[in-house]
Amino acid sequence: MLELRTSSSSVYSVCRGSSRSKHISAKPEGGTLSPPCSRPAWGFKSTHWRILNKSSCSAVTAVLPDCGDGATWLAAPASRCRVDSEGFEEREGEADVPVKTREYQSLNFSGVKIHFLEEREEGILSRRMLKLSRNNKVRSALELFASMSISGIRPDSHACNSLVACLIRNEYLDDALAVFAIMRKESMATGHTFSLIFKALAEARGCGPAIEMFVEMESEGRTVEGRFDVIVYNTMISICGRSKNWLEVERMWRRLRESDCIGTMLTYRLLISTFVQCGQAELALSAYNEMIQNGLEPDEDIMKGIISVCTKEGKWESGLTVFHRMLDRGIQPNAIAFNSMINCLGKAGESDHAFRIFELMRSSGLSPDVYTWSALLNSLYSSRRYADALRLFEFIMKGRSELNVHLYNVALMSCQRLRLWDRSLQILWNMEESGMPVPTESYNLVILACERAKQPKVAVEVYEHMIHNKCVPDTFTYLSLIRACIWGSLWIEVDEILRRVKPGASLYNTIIQGFFLRGKIKSAKKLYDKMRANGFEPDGKTRALMLQHLREDRT
Repeated sequence: MLELRTSSSSVYSVCRGSSRSKHISAKPEGGTLSPPCSRPAWGFKSTHWRILNKSSCSAVTAVLPDCGDGATWLAAPASRCRVDSEGFEEREGEADVPVKTREYQSLNFSGVKIHFLEEREEGILSRRMLKLSRNNKVRSALELFASMSISGIRPDSHACNSLVACLIRNEYLDDALAVFAIMRKESMATGHTFSLIFKALAEARGCGPAIEMFVEMESEGRTVEGRFDVIVYNTMISICGRSKNWLEVERMWRRLRESDCIGTMLTYRLLISTFVQCGQAELALSAYNEMIQNGLEPDEDIMKGIISVCTKEGKWESGLTVFHRMLDRGIQPNAIAFNSMINCLGKAGESDHAFRIFELMRSSGLSPDVYTWSALLNSLYSSRRYADALRLFEFIMKGRSELNVHLYNVALMSCQRLRLWDRSLQILWNMEESGMPVPTESYNLVILACERAKQPKVAVEVYEHMIHNKCVPDTFTYLSLIRACIWGSLWIEVDEILRRVKPGASLYNTIIQGFFLRGKIKSAKKLYDKMRANGFEPDGKTRALMLQHLREDRT
């Protein structure tokens, strides 16, 4: 009850602060109470008590119940009224004197007024507060919430959630937390309330504070339902997933299962998406298997993510099962899904399966791109079908499809395996004619094909052409070239390479071993001494050859 001392016409401005009392008191001192004067505002009436007394007026204070964190709601008087843009009566002339214990961003509750409510029906007032919140009438909604609270009228959870969402939407996070504290104390907070607060806290202050609040409140279970529902867990999984914190996502997933909640489609979509992005293939597959066990049908995005995981992990059987599930459900895979599946099968050497998927791709009306051809060539090369790889490469070239360096290099590797040095030269020429910059790796493959085919002079010519094109050779270039020259007894070229290049341990070992195998023992020993003098260590094969010829010299 509101007890009155002596007071002028007053409207109460609410602020947040500490109070010495938690009741409302005002005792009349010989005055009489006039009928209330009122004005309608947003469907309810704000009434201001008028006391008729000859004596001077004194202040009236009003205190709301404790909001649960050691702070209280205070009211201070104001005077001289006008109607603001939201329909509420405001007073001028007497400044509010708010008592604060905490600073808020903007609203600060210091300008919020308490109104006498003639309407006492909780449902009607809750609907009014819901309408105000949806229309972003922040101050009006807060005034109604404060007035209902001080009058002992309990708004429903839906209206309170709408108020919290309104405050968050208008960037009044501290005020939303204050309303949230009252809702928790009165057991009005639902799972949706917690989801709103956790999400807003994470966006404003980071993932850490949201996780700390979640852990603290999960143990309390202060919700209408008595525990967090799956929506709250989905919110926390989403918050942790956005920051790529897969460890916390896994913990939230474990907490979800321990709480006996059953994950929804959104739960597993968030889990799989996070684990795929963070490279946690095993966790992604575990989440997918659990979803299937719970009787949920994965959507297209989930299945594409699982196929990409299977591609990275080389689990082509699981990937093929997921792909067929997509087709059985009538989901048309896009070019990325087809390419990923072909690539997965190609890496596993399952070229027959890869070409079946390729035929499905063409029958579905999708045109193969450079990634498709690359995956098919890789599948043939991994299956050691080098001749078929070259035939496919020629088919790609005739079709005037776009070619990249990788396609050329796969064809050159196939030539090297088949010792087709002339075909490798042809491919290298086509590569240069296309205007594509030829990397060192491509020249190395051609030189290696010449080495395998026992064509040392051609290898030297390719090397000189490479230098002429200002392509910088690397260690692999010199190793292959020296081996070819040694087997071809091109000793002058070997000396020229040694003068041009500062040898390392690998080059010294290759030349020494070549000298031994070609019977140039003195040259090998001389170069061995030079290698040791330069501080390089021989490998096992070089050391074994030296020991063998040392024993022969002693005998």
